[in-house]
Amino acid sequence: MEVKVVLLTGGSSGIGAATAHLLANAGMKVYAGSRRGAIDAPQEGIVPVVLDINDEALTQKVVADIVAAEGHLDAVVCNAGNGIYGPVEGASDEEVRSQFETTFFGNLKTIQACLPVFRRQGHGRIITVGSVMSILQLPYQAFYSAAKAALLSVTQSLAMELQGTGIQCCCILPGDVSTGFTAARKKTLAAQEPDSPYRERMAKNLKQIEKDELGGMAPAAIGRHILRQLRRKHMSVRVVPRLDYKFVAFLIRICPTKLALRILGALYN
Repeated sequence: MEVKVVLLTGGSSGIGAATAHLLANAGMKVYAGSRRGAIDAPQEGIVPVVLDINDEALTQKVVADIVAAEGHLDAVVCNAGNGIYGPVEGASDEEVRSQFETTFFGNLKTIQACLPVFRRQGHGRIITVGSVMSILQLPYQAFYSAAKAALLSVTQSLAMELQGTGIQCCCILPGDVSTGFTAARKKTLAAQEPDSPYRERMAKNLKQIEKDELGGMAPAAIGRHILRQLRRKHMSVRVVPRLDYKFVAFLIRICPTKLALRILGALYN
């Protein structure tokens, strides 16, 4: 089935806004959900909607409203997420849960809200925006990596569960992307303690990470991969954009874990 109507979460800026514009330019109608219900550079074909994916009832209502207005929903792109930075030691339950609440549980509830619609139609596309950090972990971002790894795992398991239903799943795993995510990243209280035993290493680590991110891919590069998958007859289950990240992901998979962690630790710790 040709994809005509798409629900996109985290659609107000960054990867979400860039993807919304690309999909709209390709002739799709995009319901761009975000907490503020707006999008950078509005255009025809993009319908901003107020959507907090941590609000399960609101998410279900938005899906129902789209189906009522359009008669169908062809795809959902789960892009919403947040970032928390800090060492594992000293992180509070509240801080860890806040990382998982949006990045994992919010996206999971969005998928679950769309699945009954897709099943009734006999077709649907589910794309989750994960991270290459789900397979390549770095120090001081353990909880972000864990939440993205959980999202990747669910996407792949769901792809098997939905075989033969006409519903397909894909997880996009971007590397460094230049967006407002860098400035919006929150630090745990433990990461802000002046006498933290990790203080010096975190300072160097965060400087390197921010440099990599600000010099990373344009958000539209990820949007183009999302558009490409939505246009394919059969979506790939896992996509790592850009050749260098594909190569790093391959090396991590074939290298002994101890060696891989030693190399990453030397670069980022």
